[in-house]
Amino acid sequence: MSQKNTKHNLYLQKVELLNKYANHYYILDDLLASDDEYDRLNNEIKQYEKEHPNLISPNSPNLRVGSGISDKFQKAKHKSKMYSQEDIFDKNELEEWIKRVKKTIHYDISYICEPKFDGASLNLIYENGLLKQAITRGDGLVGEDITTNAKTIKNIPIKIDYKDPIEIRGEVVIKKSDFQKINEQRAKNNESLFANPRNMASGSLRQLDSSITAKRNLIFKLWGVGENSLELQTADEVYNFLNSLGFYQKDFRRIVKSVDKILQAREELIELRDRSDILLDGMMIKINELNACKSLGYTVKFPRFSCAYKFEAVEKTTKIIGVDLQIGRTGVITPVARLENVLIDGSNVSKASLHNFDLIKKMNIKINDWVIVIKSGDIIPKVIKVLKDRREGKEIDIVPPITCPICESKLLIEDKLIKCMNLQCDGRRQGAIEYFVSKKCMNIDGFGSSIVKLLLQKQKINNILDIYSLQKSDLEGLESFKEKKINNLINAIEESKNVNLDKFINSLGIEHIGEVGARDLADKFGLDVFNASKDELSQIDGFGEQMVESFYEYSIANKEFLKKIISILNIKEPTKIQIKDNIFKDKIVVLTGTMNQNRDDIKKTLANMGAKVTSSVSKKTDFLVYGQNAGSKLEKAKKLGIELVDQEKYNQIINNL
Repeated sequence: MSQKNTKHNLYLQKVELLNKYANHYYILDDLLASDDEYDRLNNEIKQYEKEHPNLISPNSPNLRVGSGISDKFQKAKHKSKMYSQEDIFDKNELEEWIKRVKKTIHYDISYICEPKFDGASLNLIYENGLLKQAITRGDGLVGEDITTNAKTIKNIPIKIDYKDPIEIRGEVVIKKSDFQKINEQRAKNNESLFANPRNMASGSLRQLDSSITAKRNLIFKLWGVGENSLELQTADEVYNFLNSLGFYQKDFRRIVKSVDKILQAREELIELRDRSDILLDGMMIKINELNACKSLGYTVKFPRFSCAYKFEAVEKTTKIIGVDLQIGRTGVITPVARLENVLIDGSNVSKASLHNFDLIKKMNIKINDWVIVIKSGDIIPKVIKVLKDRREGKEIDIVPPITCPICESKLLIEDKLIKCMNLQCDGRRQGAIEYFVSKKCMNIDGFGSSIVKLLLQKQKINNILDIYSLQKSDLEGLESFKEKKINNLINAIEESKNVNLDKFINSLGIEHIGEVGARDLADKFGLDVFNASKDELSQIDGFGEQMVESFYEYSIANKEFLKKIISILNIKEPTKIQIKDNIFKDKIVVLTGTMNQNRDDIKKTLANMGAKVTSSVSKKTDFLVYGQNAGSKLEKAKKLGIELVDQEKYNQIINNL
């Protein structure tokens, strides 16, 4: 066989494999490959097609927009075609794209830079001001009619103040925090887990039972229009018009005119990426002037007037080569996968959390398995998918331990958790100290896990109290400790003595007491918190029996330790704010609907007025503050006779204070 035929056969195999990956993801809501693998394979196919345009397979994924349509839903036609986006990955490809644009457009243009949200594309068709149909992208011409499900998404208006027919398009996404909560609940119910927020958003949107969709807290992120009769000049004007119809969202957007400014916008967005509670996988670049967009037109698959500047994938494929057992401050044993080293989001990853042995069993994870690993910002990398179709028979079962890997004492099996009960276990001591010095607790800069481990091994510290007895002489001569590092650590320890009470409570690592619980305790009792009775503790809203028991028993058992450490530290109690009498003071308030200002700002304002803002309506709720498109919470509040405050009335109350 000639080399030419061999290359073409390899190309055809890659096309078949990529179509398989796409079909499993888009139709079956299942992952067979990471984003990184998918992108690399697609780029190899595109490169071959660029070099051999006469040999392109009619089955090439680059000739199609989507990956077919599920037979679970009725098919529906888009009024105008929905296209995919051309992906670019570096500055050279960006400059190439702009060169192609300027071959057609010979006048000054500007570019809109905005987030590329990683979710499921949706087309909303409005006629006579009403939402008539909601259609998934499908193959770009025909998609799935999921109108009933789309109506459960709270920020999609059912009615708009515009009568002409219009297609409004965007991405349906889910917050990372909601993704985490739902997956945790599915794990408890022995249900299969979603691989990532994008996968969950897509699966939630295509539920046969719309009540399930409604529970998923999906969000619609606007990105453009299809068929319309708007007489506007720029994409920015289109956005502003759609905002006025109720598609309001306060997202990152920059209008720029040069490559340097595009790159600057990208760097800004990358910085926001890890703080964003919604998954971003790149930055959209669109030409702002609509006449220029019309002149450029489309390829078979892409608009020529926009592209997606992709971020480096945070999902990668690698292999589990072993499992280590870590012990935390409460004695819980956590299995950690040792991985073949892989670069994720600019850092080398060689370990990933496996959570617990119950999850290992549920996911059927084995040593020597190929897996997909995800990493986002400072979050510990996690194994999210086992690629079972790649198994070769050399895989080894992961067996739960019977004895502690540190002190060898017998372990307690407690529900899904495996715990070491030996309070003197070095593993537990190390975990307690690491937590105490961490950023969200006492924030002792430079006091990482390797230093904690070294100081314990060298018997320079044996417990938390010993940290505040450390002298420069204790650190001199230790491995990697130079004068500057010693001074920095001693200074950081000294600075940590000035600590807020809630941070100190949290640093103690009391079971069932997290950051929110610590703040509530500090606000309620001040420094007298460790003398609170069970009855007094139970008066805190949200404190159940476990929390009360845990904090009370810790306070009794550690009286001497607490007395000593409090005498060392300069603990700052919460400032008591004098709140003037107002309608919301000491009341329970729930927010719902689309507001005309940032919801977090409203929550902060209400909290400063003495209100307790909660997320669900109940008989205890005093007020419901609601905006546009308020749904089930408003209906429930009406039935319960709860006082209703619309956005206009809310603003009047605030302005009159």
